[in-house]
Amino acid sequence: MNTTRPQRRPRADARRNYERLLAEADSAFREKGTDASLENIARQAGVAIGTLYGHFPNRRALVGALLRDRNDALFEIGDRLLTHPSAAEALAAWVHAVVEHAAVYRGLVAMLMEGLDDEASELHASCVRMNVIGERLIANAHAAGVIRHDATAADVSALMNAAAWAREQMPEEQADRFLRFAMDGLRLTP
Repeated sequence: MNTTRPQRRPRADARRNYERLLAEADSAFREKGTDASLENIARQAGVAIGTLYGHFPNRRALVGALLRDRNDALFEIGDRLLTHPSAAEALAAWVHAVVEHAAVYRGLVAMLMEGLDDEASELHASCVRMNVIGERLIANAHAAGVIRHDATAADVSALMNAAAWAREQMPEEQADRFLRFAMDGLRLTP
């Protein structure tokens, strides 16, 4: 006898509240960063703070829900890059994609860095997946002889985090220049 109950679809008002909360959170995080007031997000969505916490038990859960589609798109890019004919171009494209992804909200870089090491974090699985794709692309670049032999996955991860943080702190053109210099430092010089 099967004792599991079938999953019920959320009520229409609960779905609307969920979608409004995500829309308001995206707007608030883009404007004020990931430290934006959850109370203000709930108020802007027209719901009580308890409704926000009913859908998202903490800030990381809310950020994780906001990033779900963006993460899936990023992972698709990474999976395609793993079969790219140029290991150097694939690694560069991945670094740029991750930096762009992590710079969407001020403060997101720190949350992602914490999520990698915190198995209880709602962001942990996606951070691990990003890391695994990066490690494979770095291994491909090493095998192709296009990056320094002493460059590690941790080095490239730190570079991406620094570049995403720079995007939060300075004009985009300057941050991109910083990233180009850093990527040039990874390449093997003939």
